[in-house]
Amino acid sequence: MKLSTDRILTTHVGSLPRPKTLAELLVLKDKGEAYDRAALEHSVRKAVGDIVRRQAETGIDIVDDGEMSKPGYSTYIADRLTGFSGHAPRKPPLDTRDYPAFNAAMGRMTGPQTLRRANCVGPVTLRDPLPLEEDIANLRAALAETRVAEAFMTSASPGLVSAFQPNEFYPSHDAYIEAVAEAMQPEYEAIARAGFVLQLDCPDLAMARHTGFQDLSEAEFLKRARHHVEVLNHAVRNIPAAMMRLHICWGNYEGPHDHDIPLAKVAPILLKAKPMALVIEASNPRHAHEWRLWEEVALPADKVLIPGVLDTSTNYVEHPELDAERIARFAAIVGRERVIAGTDCGFGTFAGYGKLDPDIAFKKLAAMVEGAAIASKRLWRKATPRKPAKKKAAASARGKAAQRARQSKRRKATGRERLSVKRRRGRR
Repeated sequence: MKLSTDRILTTHVGSLPRPKTLAELLVLKDKGEAYDRAALEHSVRKAVGDIVRRQAETGIDIVDDGEMSKPGYSTYIADRLTGFSGHAPRKPPLDTRDYPAFNAAMGRMTGPQTLRRANCVGPVTLRDPLPLEEDIANLRAALAETRVAEAFMTSASPGLVSAFQPNEFYPSHDAYIEAVAEAMQPEYEAIARAGFVLQLDCPDLAMARHTGFQDLSEAEFLKRARHHVEVLNHAVRNIPAAMMRLHICWGNYEGPHDHDIPLAKVAPILLKAKPMALVIEASNPRHAHEWRLWEEVALPADKVLIPGVLDTSTNYVEHPELDAERIARFAAIVGRERVIAGTDCGFGTFAGYGKLDPDIAFKKLAAMVEGAAIASKRLWRKATPRKPAKKKAAASARGKAAQRARQSKRRKATGRERLSVKRRRGRR
C-alpha cells in the first residue's frame, strides 16, 4: 500500500457514478429481466476505462474501477455465490422510519430502491469466479492506459453480506457468516494476488446497528461485530495487512442519523481487524466531530487512517481549505505519513439510485485533490532562515569589520606619533 512520504495522497471509497445506459442494464439484470449480455459486457469495459481515466485526470492517486460491474456494493454476491434466492424486504432504518413525508420526498429525489436483497436459502459456496476475473481484467486494461500511484478493488465482507441478505438456512448467524467467509475467501485472495489493494466493505460494524441488525441490543450488536472481525481476519489470513484497507460507514444516505452508534464504541473492535488502513467517515454532520477520538484512542503503529474529508450524501462542494483543514487535524494526531485523504462513502452505491449529480461528484473530488495539495504544502513546509535575519547578520558583520579596521588605524597612528616624539627628544 502506498503511503504518504512527501505529500498527502488521495483516494475514495469505491463506487462512482455509472453511465445511465450501464445502470439501466445492471438494474434489468438484477431484477432477473431480459437484457443484452454482450451490450452489458461492452458497457462495463468502456465504463471502467473511462472512470479510471477520469480519476487520473482529476488527480486521484489511488483509484479503482468505480464498481462499474456491480448493481450494488453489498448485493452483487448473489450472482457469484450459491444459496441465495428471492427478495427480502428492506427494514426501514431506525432514524427515518417515523418520517413518512421525508421518506417520500427522498424517494422522489433519489428514485426507488429496486435492488435485490436475496435471502440465504441454501449452502453458500463459490458458484462463478468469472465475474471477478472480468473485473480484474477490465481494471488492468484501464490502468495500462493511464498513470496513477496505485489501484484498489472493493469486496463485501462476510458481515456485510449477512446484513443485507438475511439467513433462512443456517442454524445460527455465526454459522452463516462463517460459511460466507469461506465462500468469499477466494475473491479476497484473487484481488490481492492481482496486485490490487483489497478494500473490505464493513458497514456491518456500524450502519447495521440501525438497519439490518436493528433488532439487537447494543451489547448484542457489539458482540456480533467482534465475531465478524474474528471471522474476517480468518478469511484474509493469507493476505498481508499492508495489502488491505477496511471501510466502515453509517449509511450513505441523507437522514437524521440520530440512531448511529458512536465511533468510540466500535473503534476498539476496528483496531483488531487485520487490514492496515481504516477508511472511516469523518465529514458528515453526525460524525465530523469524531476526529478527536484519535487523541484518546492510540492508533497502532502499523495502521493508517483514510478519513473522509468529503460528505458523499450532499451536492455541496467542500472548499479546498476545509478539506485541507480536515486533513491537518488527523495529521496532527497520527502523523502526516499515516494519513490518506478519502471520502465518507461511495458516489454510486447502487446502480440507478442516488441524488448526487455525477459531474458534481467529480468536482468534489477535484476540491479534495486541491485541499490535499494545500495541506501537503503546509505539512511538508521546510524551515528556512528568514531573509531579513540574513541581511541583519551580514550588516552586523560588516560593521564589526569596519570597527576593527578603524581601531587598527588608530593604533598605527598612535604608534607613529610616539616614535616621532622619541626622535625629537633624541635630537635635543
